[in-house]
Amino acid sequence: MSLKNVNTVLVTGFVLFILWFGSEFVLTPGTTAPTFGLPTWPSGDGGGFLVVKGDRDIVLALVLGVLLVTGQRRALAWALLVEALAAYGDMANVLAHHGSVAVAFGVHCLTATLMVGNGLLMLRETRKIAAAPAQPAPQSA
Repeated sequence: MSLKNVNTVLVTGFVLFILWFGSEFVLTPGTTAPTFGLPTWPSGDGGGFLVVKGDRDIVLALVLGVLLVTGQRRALAWALLVEALAAYGDMANVLAHHGSVAVAFGVHCLTATLMVGNGLLMLRETRKIAAAPAQPAPQSA
């Protein structure tokens, strides 16, 4: 299996996972929220912040998906690296608010680190393409 195929499978998994998780926060925020790792949840109108988290995840997944289906693999690599910051931020948020250490590291940190790994693999995959010198145009006689 080529590096390109491995990267495609990994990115597709990230897109589907992030899209699913974001959709769960939009559709059933009260049920999904406890899986995030924070010890307490917004009350009253504060539940809308859970939907905001879901919206963010859906948009992040769609950005990756669009770059994947349009073949913009180098941009996809950079997007993976940048979007990993959202998952590292979620980890920091959970830890800063005395949430579940297991979820902070086992879900958020692991997801972010896998995204970074996939992004670096994609940069390696596309390095040869980006570094290839342009071929001179054939000269007509």
